[in-house]
Amino acid sequence: MNDLRNSSTGGAPSKSFALDRRNAKLMGVCSGIARHFGIDVTLVRVGFVLGTLLSFGSFLLIYLAIGLIAD
Repeated sequence: MNDLRNSSTGGAPSKSFALDRRNAKLMGVCSGIARHFGIDVTLVRVGFVLGTLLSFGSFLLIYLAIGLIAD
C-alpha cells in the first residue's frame, strides 16, 4: 500500500525547509512545502491556487516571497 508522503514527495518529511527544484513546476515552493511537511505536493498546489483565487492574489505574493527568500 502506497503512502501519500512517499508517492510524490520522495520520502519522509525533512527537518529544514528548502525549495525542491527537482520536482518543481515553477520555483519549487509547493514541492518544498510538501517535502517539509511530508504531504502530497498536489494538495499543496491546489491549496495555493484556491488561496490565490479566494484571497484576491495574496497567496501569489506569499508564493513569490517564499520563492525569493528560501534557499
